[in-house]
Amino acid sequence: MHVGALFEFTMPEGAGEDFVAETLETMREERKVPQPWNLKLVDGPLIGHRLPLMQEDRDVDLDYHVRRSALPHPGGQRELGILVSRLHSNQLDLHRPLWELHLIEGLDKNRFAIYIKMHHSLIDGVSGIRMILRTLSPDPDKRGMGAFWTVGAGERSPRPDSNSGGSSPIDSIFGTALEGAGAAVSLGKAGVELGRAALDDGALSPPYTAPGSALGGHLGGQRRFATQQYELDHLKKLAKAADCTLNDLVLYLSSAALRRYLGEHGKIPDRSLTAGVPVNLRDVDDESAGNAIGVLVAELGTNIPDTRERIRAIKASVAEAKRHQRDLPPAARTPYTLLMNGPYIASLMAGLGGNAPIPFNVTVSNVPGPTEPLYFNGARLDALFPLSLLLHGNGLNITCLSYAGTLDFGFTGARDSLPHLQRLAIYMGDSLEALDKTLLPKRRKRSTKAKAGKPAASKRPGSKRKSAETKA
Repeated sequence: MHVGALFEFTMPEGAGEDFVAETLETMREERKVPQPWNLKLVDGPLIGHRLPLMQEDRDVDLDYHVRRSALPHPGGQRELGILVSRLHSNQLDLHRPLWELHLIEGLDKNRFAIYIKMHHSLIDGVSGIRMILRTLSPDPDKRGMGAFWTVGAGERSPRPDSNSGGSSPIDSIFGTALEGAGAAVSLGKAGVELGRAALDDGALSPPYTAPGSALGGHLGGQRRFATQQYELDHLKKLAKAADCTLNDLVLYLSSAALRRYLGEHGKIPDRSLTAGVPVNLRDVDDESAGNAIGVLVAELGTNIPDTRERIRAIKASVAEAKRHQRDLPPAARTPYTLLMNGPYIASLMAGLGGNAPIPFNVTVSNVPGPTEPLYFNGARLDALFPLSLLLHGNGLNITCLSYAGTLDFGFTGARDSLPHLQRLAIYMGDSLEALDKTLLPKRRKRSTKAKAGKPAASKRPGSKRKSAETKA
């Protein structure tokens, strides 16, 4: 149940051979460990408590949580990926604060990497990225910057429609009661609409109607990880040419890659695969930790061979899902997500994982990131790849994150269920090239920078790097 991120850096000009080792020692000297980095589970039975309790660890063992690894020099994307896959396959120690950081040296081209993982109960994708990126700076000359875990969670922004401030306690009680009553009515209406959608063939895709596929079943503990990086401006041009949003385009690329991958390794279901698309419920200035996400379900159109028709189907499905959730008041959106996933969570707790209906086939997420280059003590952040968790029945997660003019994709897959995961990443690049020829046939080819150590002949329009399989 942990999520992670892979940061790839270029060392500052003039850095010596001991730069990574010195960085590690400087990090370990930091004794400031605020929440959520110092939270651990309370030992003991959960009788009488609805949820596991957390407590602060006032003596965090940084020698355990902060580790150093080295690749055989010169290490490339494949070697880095193999290591990160192995690290992501290991569970967190539930008797300690629920995070680890690995400083990785030995990469080619004067680079190093940092891999971080943290339990999903403490952060979601948006809160985690916002918190960690606060430790970086757009200034390449800045030094003396603190370690990632020295910056804790910020404050949750107050909602303008909240009952706090100026209202009496009685007004607050009645306001909360009325809000709850309105949310219950809205949830009831949403449930009826989903029930109708399960019986007809409209654009709204209800949960628990996902077809069986190679992505389902009971999962083992080992993971594979692959990456892709594309030029963000080019993807936006394609989305405009297709008359869809960037998120719609991400779903299409995922659909096209999955359609080809399943055709080679299994069977393409007669009905469309469905994607669970996380939706951020935070305000722009909300810097708190924890989770504040909803999920909408959209069809991927994997059963539609024609490119333009599939894009139209995805666009219509996403628009209807957004309309369905937009009709919910803010107070009902989190309960809606919990109720929608309730049967699935109950099946996992009952030990039926992999043998019970699933809300959707695959998770596809797009997390907004910083628009300008960032630095850590002079080291430039070149790429930021997200890693996610997998659950029984959902053997694949595709998450992308925008950063400094690129869109960085991380493919997390179950090792035993999805062989050769790097092909899925490569097929996404092939799909992008085909879409480029379809929608922008007169676009002049331009050279791009490949970062996976492959010959220049393998580069594709809009791609900044080749995919790299990462398997344990």
